[in-house]
Amino acid sequence: MTDPKAKTQSEWREQLSPEQFHVLREAGTERPFTGKYDKFYEDGEYFCAGCGQKLFESDAKYNSGCGWPAFTKPSDGESVAEHRDTTHGMIRTEVTCSNCDGHLGHVFPDGPQDQGGLRYCINSTALDFDGGGKDS
Repeated sequence: MTDPKAKTQSEWREQLSPEQFHVLREAGTERPFTGKYDKFYEDGEYFCAGCGQKLFESDAKYNSGCGWPAFTKPSDGESVAEHRDTTHGMIRTEVTCSNCDGHLGHVFPDGPQDQGGLRYCINSTALDFDGGGKDS
C-alpha cells in the first residue's frame, strides 16, 4: 500500500473528485450550507475522503450554525494535525488529516464550553461517513 504522504498531485487528481482535490490538496473550502454533512446527524463515524482514516464520531457532531459540519473533538488525539494558518489576512488553526496531510478545515475556540470549547469546522467533501461503524 502506498504511503498517502508520498502520492503525487497527479495521483491525488486521479483518486479524488475535482471538489475533493480542491479542498483536500489545495486547502480550498466548499460554500457554506452546501455540504452533504452540514445538517446530517445520523449515528456513525466520519473518515478522511482522501485516505480513509477515522477522524470524527457522530456523538461529537453538533449544529453550530456555521454552514459546515462542526465537531467538538476528533475521534482520538492522533487523527488530525493542527497548523497555524495566516492566509486570507487572518490567523487561524488549520486542521489536516494526520495520515495523508489532506486539508479538512479549521478549529476555532468558540465551541460548546461544556464540551471543551472547540469547534472543528470541517468541509463535507473532505469526509466519508459510515453509519455501520458504531457499536449497538
